[in-house]
Amino acid sequence: MTDRSQQLFQQAQQVIPGGVNSPVRAWRAMGLTPRFIAQAQGAQITDVDGQRFIDFVGSWGPMIVGHAHPLVVEALQRAAKAGTSYGAPTAAEVELAELLVNAVPGLEMVRLVNSGTEATMSALRLARAATGRDRIIKFDGGYHGHADTVLVQAGSGILTQGIPGSPGVPAAMAHLTLSLPYNDLNAVAQAVAQFPGEIAAIIVEPVAGNMGVVPPTPDFLPGLRQLCDRHGIILIFDEVITGFRIAWGGAQNRYGVIPDLTCLGKVIGGGLPVGAYGGRRDLMTQMAPVGPVYQAGTLSGNPLAVAAGLATLKILSEPGIYEHLEEQGRFLATGIQAAAQQTGIPLCLNRVGSMFTLFFTPGPVRTLTEAQASDTDRFQKFFQLMLAHGIYLPPSQFEAWFISLAHTSEDLAKTVAASSKVFNSLKTGQC
Repeated sequence: MTDRSQQLFQQAQQVIPGGVNSPVRAWRAMGLTPRFIAQAQGAQITDVDGQRFIDFVGSWGPMIVGHAHPLVVEALQRAAKAGTSYGAPTAAEVELAELLVNAVPGLEMVRLVNSGTEATMSALRLARAATGRDRIIKFDGGYHGHADTVLVQAGSGILTQGIPGSPGVPAAMAHLTLSLPYNDLNAVAQAVAQFPGEIAAIIVEPVAGNMGVVPPTPDFLPGLRQLCDRHGIILIFDEVITGFRIAWGGAQNRYGVIPDLTCLGKVIGGGLPVGAYGGRRDLMTQMAPVGPVYQAGTLSGNPLAVAAGLATLKILSEPGIYEHLEEQGRFLATGIQAAAQQTGIPLCLNRVGSMFTLFFTPGPVRTLTEAQASDTDRFQKFFQLMLAHGIYLPPSQFEAWFISLAHTSEDLAKTVAASSKVFNSLKTGQC
């Protein structure tokens, strides 16, 4: 039963556009009413109708240690008792900045902001100021927040909702953004040659996560680094998803390619609103108040977000954590892949560490075009049936599943078993 969720959704649509505060939450692409959540603990999420699910959304990635982890809750309680916002520097934000600089190879200095959108917007402004150039390159299906500069051929909710173009973005702004196929170095080289001395930055998700999980080909990230070095272009890694998700220190640690600027979010806030951008010292010292490039934020470095982030990162710094997450990811992905193969349903499963996506297509999936070849109608049925089995998935073919430290072997085995039943139902048409 979803009586309370349906009632709340009807109420919400009267006062909130589409009834949700972020478009993909509407579940419109899944043909269902979204579940309104009452509480969560560990790997379990409970809706307002009392239904419990094994959660693979994890607030879209931040809940890597699980919901309401005791150490994170304790840190938040301590911080809240001392005051929720000061608009002034704190010792804890210095501690978090030092931790990030020590952990992420590309960070020599870092500034905290309130969201991933703020982080990417600020990094791009800095890149343009530092180079004196206006054009940027992004990749089809990459989502770098909803700032005008990058809302071109974007992924995430835009891809899920099937929204064409970028309404509301000035044509002149969109004209300065070149969107190219992910994993296509030749296309990047051609664009750089076409606009010599005009490209300020290349911004990329080192592992694409907003058209579903799409790993980089072996030559892609090193090739971008070489092109940027050769042409004086700033390389920006958007690690809002991958930062501290696929490795301690993020994708740049995992793949050994160091960007000039890095954007972070999600995990570093432990589930609270947060973002960060940073990189080379010579670039970051161009930011006000020491330099001329302006960016500010009333709640930047908020003590609650910093407390949750520090507590989360301290848990993740313990030995063996990422090896455990890797093994969890391998077990779940292998089990689901095997279940699909037994029914003969075409499936491509892309995984990096504890994030993955199953595409209803034979694959491979290396680009947005290949991701869009997926059978979204079949995914909709898969989503609906998995939900009926108590498995809460991202409501989109083009989003990542996230595993947390709180998922037990029993949770993963139950999910594999549920997927087997669902694949059989899809094969026989009994759904």
